[in-house]
Amino acid sequence: MKHISILTGAGISAESGVKTFRDHDGLWEGHDVMQVATPQGFEQNPELVLEFYNKRRQQLKTVSPNKAHRRLVDLEKQFEVDIITQNVDDLHERAGSSLVTHLHGELMKARSVNDENLIYNWTEDLKLGDVNSENHQLRPHVVWFGEAVPMMDKAIDIIKKTDIIIIVGTSMQVYPAAGLIDFAPQHTPIYFIDPSPSISASEHVHVFAENATTGVEKVVTKLLG
Repeated sequence: MKHISILTGAGISAESGVKTFRDHDGLWEGHDVMQVATPQGFEQNPELVLEFYNKRRQQLKTVSPNKAHRRLVDLEKQFEVDIITQNVDDLHERAGSSLVTHLHGELMKARSVNDENLIYNWTEDLKLGDVNSENHQLRPHVVWFGEAVPMMDKAIDIIKKTDIIIIVGTSMQVYPAAGLIDFAPQHTPIYFIDPSPSISASEHVHVFAENATTGVEKVVTKLLG
């Protein structure tokens, strides 16, 4: 059975109504990114950071997987499928995908401030005073700017063994995620779906300059024959 690696970004979840939060001026809901998405911001104003992610968590509960999420699940009928996502939402899992690797963490989880390996399912608001059994404060299980990407090695291992790559809703211009395709076997077919694609079509690269739902439908239909 052939193996497909699917790299997804904000563009696939935007069609479900998930806010990207990053405005044209670089602000996230009126906050500088350094205030709400860095270890330093959390240290200086933990209440602000926790409330920012509480709002994201609340909004995530109001949306559902879209057709693109659901059609990617259909590939599992004929292929071994790994999804590597830059998104912190759980829409791939809710759509039914079996293997999902989150590069940037998961919004519906929390972790200890003292040990990044102590991770807990967390679907409600997270507040100061919410601690684990070791009495350590919990924080969002999200990779902030300036932090290492712990799932990167796993993602690289997945890409190294892949037969086909599908890229959906990400420009593939933000590192380290953008460097993943460099680890794929030579001449691996790549299907790139993005309204404003950052790469050009070639013998091995098939570009679909459209949104996630229509582009995924075309690619899945083609691959399933």
